[in-house]
Amino acid sequence: MFSALSLSRNFQAFRELFKIFRTHGRLIFELTRREITDRYAGQVFGIFWAIGHPLAMTLVYIFIFGFVFRMRTGGTLDMPLNYTSYMLAGIIPWLVFQEVMAKSSTVIVSSANIVKQVIFPIEVLPIKTVLASLVTEIVFFFLLLIYTLIANHIIPWTFILFPVLVLFQTLTMIGVSYLFSSVGAYFRDLKDFVQIFVSVAFFILPILYLPESIPAAIRPILYINPISYMIWCYQDALYFGSFAHPWAWVVFGVGSLFVFVLGYRVFRKLKVMFGNVL
Repeated sequence: MFSALSLSRNFQAFRELFKIFRTHGRLIFELTRREITDRYAGQVFGIFWAIGHPLAMTLVYIFIFGFVFRMRTGGTLDMPLNYTSYMLAGIIPWLVFQEVMAKSSTVIVSSANIVKQVIFPIEVLPIKTVLASLVTEIVFFFLLLIYTLIANHIIPWTFILFPVLVLFQTLTMIGVSYLFSSVGAYFRDLKDFVQIFVSVAFFILPILYLPESIPAAIRPILYINPISYMIWCYQDALYFGSFAHPWAWVVFGVGSLFVFVLGYRVFRKLKVMFGNVL
């Protein structure tokens, strides 16, 4: 218990993360690049799909919510811009986050051949999974920026906070990736639980609606879900153009540090037996 609260040991986790990037930065870059390119290897359009997939999904969401369902909500104090902008601002970080959860739950098992090599730094595997997924988020961001400019004729100044949010999210996802990858090596069913969770979580996150629009009796579900705070921060920066949820920034910022430390320390504790369970 006291070990978990030790500031020196928790700070050590960040020092070791910096050391991993400093020592194995080239390896992390190559593994990240290979994961991205291998994803589209042998396809006619190749790496184009790194942009094509986010573009297609963005256009589908715009078409469904902007034209099919004709969601005309917007232009009010509660929702200043159009509804599609609101939905995209929340769904972008969620799509990347769920991708990391799904991939990290199997990253150690699927890399068993190199994990068993004593000299290979397995700490880089969860990191490259996160960095490869961030490419998709960056593409999504620029697509949202273009759509916001076209649909609303204005870009909120808070768009400049996007790098800060990506930093918090990256720390969170690295922590989750370390946690899920280490637990997934011992408990192979984790990937199935993750699959069920990501299918349900979309509907219990403040992506499709404002918290005030749902019954008060079930509203606490949004506040219990830690991912909601990440969504609110992105909506503040990419939609509201203000700190509409100031407490969410505190929870998300502090929570990202906590999740990283927790995930990394669990990974360090469990990795010594990976060779025996794979």
